[in-house]
Order: sequence, then C-alpha cells, then structure tokens
Amino acid sequence: MTARSALRRYMLVNFLTWLPIGLMMAGMVLLMTERGLSLAQVGLTVTVFSVVTVSLELPTGGLADVVGRRVVLAASAAFTVAGLTLMSVSTTFWMFLASGVLKGVARALSSGPATSWYVDTLHGIEGHEADLRPGLARGGAMESVALCVGVLAGGGVPLLVPPALMLPLAAPPLLGAVAAAVLLVVVVFALPEPAHARRSLASVLREVPATVAAGVRVAAGGALLRRLMLAAAASGVVLMIIELLTPGRLAELAGTPERGSLAYAVVAALGFAGSATGSALAPRAARLAGGSARGAIAGTALAALSVGALAVTAGLGGLPGLVSAGLAYIVLFVGIAVMAVLCLEMTHNAVTAAERTTVTSTSSLSQQSGGIAANLTIATLAAQAGLAAAWGATAVVLLSSALLFLRMPASTRSSPAQARPARAGSG
Repeated sequence: MTARSALRRYMLVNFLTWLPIGLMMAGMVLLMTERGLSLAQVGLTVTVFSVVTVSLELPTGGLADVVGRRVVLAASAAFTVAGLTLMSVSTTFWMFLASGVLKGVARALSSGPATSWYVDTLHGIEGHEADLRPGLARGGAMESVALCVGVLAGGGVPLLVPPALMLPLAAPPLLGAVAAAVLLVVVVFALPEPAHARRSLASVLREVPATVAAGVRVAAGGALLRRLMLAAAASGVVLMIIELLTPGRLAELAGTPERGSLAYAVVAALGFAGSATGSALAPRAARLAGGSARGAIAGTALAALSVGALAVTAGLGGLPGLVSAGLAYIVLFVGIAVMAVLCLEMTHNAVTAAERTTVTSTSSLSQQSGGIAANLTIATLAAQAGLAAAWGATAVVLLSSALLFLRMPASTRSSPAQARPARAGSG
C-alpha cells in the first residue's frame, strides 16, 4: 500500500463514519416528538446516548489498541446499522432509548481507531518522520463535508418521501443505516493492518484495562499531553454552548420555530463547510505561524474572537442579527477546525502505537467533560444573565486556552524508530 492509497481509504472511512450522523441530525428530535415522545423523554434519550459514549470512551480505545483498529471500526459500523435501523422503526420511548444506547456504543467505538490506523500505516510506509498534517487535515475536512452533506440531505429527504410509503422523518436514519452498512464493507475489505496474535477472551479482558491505565498515565504524565487535554476541554466548552444557544437564538431572529429550524439547518451546514475549510487550511496555518503550536494559537484566537462577536451582536434583531450570527458561527468553526487538526497532529506525534487510540479517546473524553462543565455553568449563566454574558464567558475561556500552546513542551515519546522530540512541540 502507498501513502496516497492509505490517505484515500482514511478519507473514505471518515466520510462514511460521519455521514449517518449528519443524516439523522436534522430530523432526530422531530421524529421522536412525531412518534409521541415528550420533550423530557427526548432529553433523557439524548442524555443516555451521551452517558454511554462517555462511559465507553476509554475501554473502547483500549480495545482498539489491543485487538486492532479494523475490528473495532467494523463493530462500530455494525452498531450504527442496528441503532439507526431501530431508530427509524421506533414507536415507543423504550425503543428510542435502546436506539440511543446502540448509537452511544457505536460512537465510542468510532472515536480514534480510523486516525490511529492511518497514522500507524503512514509510519509503516514513510517512517516516524512522516508529516501527519496533510493527511489529518484532509481526514478532518472529510468529516465536516460528510456532516454538511448529511444535514442538508437529512433535512430535504423527508420532503421527497410519500407519507403512504413510510413516515417521511424515518427516511434519514434509514439512509444513515445504509451508509453505515457500506462503511462496514469498506472497513472489512479496505483497511488492511498487521495481523494480531490470537488472544483468548480472558487475555483481552486482562489487557484492555492495563492498556487503558497505561494510556491514561501517558496522557496525564507528560506536560505536552496534559496541555492538549486541557485544550480539548476548552473546545468542548465552546461546542456545547454553541449547540445549546444557537438554535434558540436563530429561532428568535427568524420569528418562528419553523423558520428558526430551517435557519439552523442552513447555518449548521455552512458551519460544517467552515470546519472543512479550517481543516484544509490547518497545514498552511502551521507553516505560516512557524509551527503546529503557533498555528493552534491562531486558530484558537480566531474562534475566540468569533464567540466574542456573538456576544457583541447579541442585542441585534432581524436580518442584521441573523447575518452576523451566521457569519460568526462559520468563522468560529474555521478556527476550531484549525486548532483541532494541529492538536491531533501533536497528540499523535507524542505517543506510540501501543497507546495511540487510548490517548485520543482520553482527548475525546476531555472534550466531552468540558461540555458537561459548560452545561452546568455557562448555560445557567445564559438563563440568568442573558446570551451576551454567556457568549462573553465562553470567549474568555477559549481565548485563555490559547495560553496552553505558548512555549509548548517537547514530546517525551520514546520509540525505537524515533529518538528525537516530536516536531509538533517546536511551535
């Protein structure tokens, strides 16, 4: 396999992993309410999905490091097929809850293995001096493209489905299940990796906790990785606040919930396009800034200024408020994507294959923990002091996180194939 072939396969897997999520995103809540769930039951279903994902982040990362990336990615695709198929036919709260559990398992399983497979494969082809930025940037861009295409298709497909055939809102998750089935085939037949020694179930059960513990020690023990985990938590804060506050703000500006829903679908799609652009620009940002850490500072600062713009324009109404909010939203995701790609590069350059997926799962867990903290604090501030105060607090948190990249420590990774510090710490 060549580096170009590995990149094509990585991009395809990333696209097919996120396409089902985009397809179900626009109509998920409406489908549940259409089939009789209350808003409280919808919220509980979403919460169960989040709890399952967070609970399994580290164990599934350790599993991927023990049994291989392809096995875990295939299992994720299978759980996605089951979860979205069940979602499309669910008629009761308990069926939707079971679907949320299956989707949570799938999300946890998919967190990290594809990127780890690409990094391991590229290192095998070009050595540990291989430049990770271009491939990781294109992989991140494909995730955003998939979400953009998915959310637009998921919003438009129900308009084309005859009600006599099926409930129109059930069509997007069913299409998502088909996409996940295609992903399963691609993973099984197009992601070769070194053969793993046969292990008994007891052996796997012993190795996974040990691998998780070792990965957590690596993430907590190195100054560079500790900073990257804190940066992930800060990004989780802003992503959670965006998700919580933007729909209501757009509905207020658009005049009705229905128009607000359409406005949010359009803005979300544009935001994903902005994220794809930011991912593609990340290598250039690092070159212009003089290193990955300095490029991450630039991306973080751009995102923080965008959130600040949301705070400043929180009092605008009508079309000016809608346009300013939409533009800030798009620029925000450009900055976040630049930072995310460069942080991902620094993370992979700081670890070895033995704990690669576990450490990236730890980063994902840090991001989600930041989101939970924001939900408990800044979301409460929004209810009590208004949107401007909440956006302002979020901007301060994000801008402060840029300090984490100043004088970034060198990687302490030791590997037989690499004796020098990772170049990501040079910024």
